[in-house]
Amino acid sequence: MKRKPLVVANWKMHGQSKWIENYIHDLTKPQGQSGQCEIVLCPPFVYLNEVRSLLQETGMGLGAQDLHDSEHGAFTGEISPHMLLDVGCKYVVVGHSERRRLLGETDDFVAAKFAAACRNALIPILCVGENEGEREAGVTESVVRRQLDAVLQVCGNEAFAAAVIAYEPVWAIGTGVTATPAQAQDVHGFIRNYIASHSSASAMRILYGGSVKADNAVMLAQQQDVDGALVGGASLIVKDFLAICAGFSK
Repeated sequence: MKRKPLVVANWKMHGQSKWIENYIHDLTKPQGQSGQCEIVLCPPFVYLNEVRSLLQETGMGLGAQDLHDSEHGAFTGEISPHMLLDVGCKYVVVGHSERRRLLGETDDFVAAKFAAACRNALIPILCVGENEGEREAGVTESVVRRQLDAVLQVCGNEAFAAAVIAYEPVWAIGTGVTATPAQAQDVHGFIRNYIASHSSASAMRILYGGSVKADNAVMLAQQQDVDGALVGGASLIVKDFLAICAGFSK
């Protein structure tokens, strides 16, 4: 089944208003657009509304980098699913490795966030992946299975019908080291087959995230189960990000 490639720019804690204005101006020039690839920008929370305004009529989507699992409440500094919908978000990243590692987010908490996104008509981009020690110990599949099972147990077998999964080997994020296309395909294939054992997975998009660059995007895109990319640092430079998008549009 042919799945439309999806490339997501995760700006993390980067960007200011003037930079954003220039970035989107350059990104949306006619030569930079490709109907063969869906593009989503995930800016910091404070710039979501600004980015929404700048993306109008471009065909590009808006996503958030995180959400809280409650619709409202006394959670200082947190952002609810309703708030994300109110500023035009379609997607939301859930369980990014940096939040798991730096902020102690557990599999159960990530699953609760995933469920909150689904309840509120947001498309979750669930991040899964192993660290360097787990890769060296040969337990990549068991780690990814555990992370998927946490969501399946909370949300049921059809949890991934409208979701996106991003495989991000933690050992490759921000290191300049990228999983080889074969390594990426092995894990992506495992994810698709594992989800297929619970529900339909043929239409589900699985992204690769981990030091994605223009020079490896084309080879990653050639893999059967790699449907796009979750791009961090390289998404901050328009020409590099567009080159990655072009790699997945071939």
